[in-house]
Amino acid sequence: MADHLPSSQTSPAIGSLVSGVADVAFIGDTLYALKGGAGCSHGLTNTANGVVIVNPDGSWKEIANLSLFQKLHPVAHPEPDDFEPDGTWYSMVSVGDAFYAIEPNHGELDKIDKSGKITRLVDISASQGHIVPTAMTELFGGIFLISNLNTFPIAPGSSSLFVATKTGGFVKLISGFTAVLGLAARNGKIYVLEMSNAVNGPAPHTGDIVSVDLSGHKETVASGLDFPTGMTFGRDGNLYVSNKGFGFGPGEGEVLKITLH
Repeated sequence: MADHLPSSQTSPAIGSLVSGVADVAFIGDTLYALKGGAGCSHGLTNTANGVVIVNPDGSWKEIANLSLFQKLHPVAHPEPDDFEPDGTWYSMVSVGDAFYAIEPNHGELDKIDKSGKITRLVDISASQGHIVPTAMTELFGGIFLISNLNTFPIAPGSSSLFVATKTGGFVKLISGFTAVLGLAARNGKIYVLEMSNAVNGPAPHTGDIVSVDLSGHKETVASGLDFPTGMTFGRDGNLYVSNKGFGFGPGEGEVLKITLH
């Protein structure tokens, strides 16, 4: 579809973290992408994190500079020991003619319209501190479900689900999850992708998917995953999970299909 988008790597060693395009979303038939690995703080001069439009011929153009927005609009409580000036954008969904994006390092939820105007909806750091918000999905009518990774080393049960609104509301919904990197909702259930549930992890073979219903009942529906980083429902009703999202060598990443019973 498109290439030559900026990406960066923490070190040349196998298992290092590579950041590039973090998420994609459509408005109509037009594809947009969220850049998460660009900017001077990622070692890439003359680039910026932001939202780009992808043209039918594979070319792309930046419509919103999120690096600049973060520098001009700092959050209330950034984490000084783990601060990334250009951010590490992770999740984006489209609603109507606008996008809503989550940035974990600063802790914020922002709105980006098609003209490139950026508006901060929620400064998550102001009420929650450095919880590292990660995944997001729309529940209905501009009501968003948001999860957090939390900090390392992993403390099982220290992640939560939150509800955010387009008007800036933000409340905690359910606690007791661990290192969440993906969310999906279907038929009255929420599916939560836990990257690793190992004490003091992350550790391989300890990722899982937990379902939770409207009463708060939790059930593990898949386990033994290796550092999964994203999840979505397909039109066939199955869950599709990006597995081995980090910590493995080149070419080892995979997409898993998980059939629910």
